[in-house]
Amino acid sequence: MSERLEVSRIIPAPAGAVFAVLADPQGHVDIDASGMLMAAEGEPVTRAGDRFVVHMDREALGDRPLGKYDVEVVITKLVPDEEIAWTVEGSLRPHVRHVYGYRLEPAEDGTRVTSYYDWSELSEEWKERLTFPIVPESALKATLGILERTVRRRAAG
Repeated sequence: MSERLEVSRIIPAPAGAVFAVLADPQGHVDIDASGMLMAAEGEPVTRAGDRFVVHMDREALGDRPLGKYDVEVVITKLVPDEEIAWTVEGSLRPHVRHVYGYRLEPAEDGTRVTSYYDWSELSEEWKERLTFPIVPESALKATLGILERTVRRRAAG
């Protein structure tokens, strides 16, 4: 069984415009289709190791009664206009260490954006405690649609 999801969509915009949304903490909240991300605090990220805080509400998934809580997004890979990836650190120990990310590639009509979610590096403890994927493929696809809308709105405005 695969421990990674990937979905792609061509967004009719240059990679720089797409990447600007993905590097912005508020951009993560703006495009979230899971309903868990409520707000973010922090500056746009510029390199691996950068962090920002996200205020979460797990009730949106209805899977675990965690209520509202905060996590730190830790950027694990950042290549401007090409790829950004991160993991999430919260109060639970050890950290789960699942990775979310986006790859951007030139396409004839804009930028091919591939959203991925990888939980292959999880410890057996976490694989036993949680059901993966936490965020379903349908939410990754929906987020790409919202990303396109957000990029267009920012360009118009």
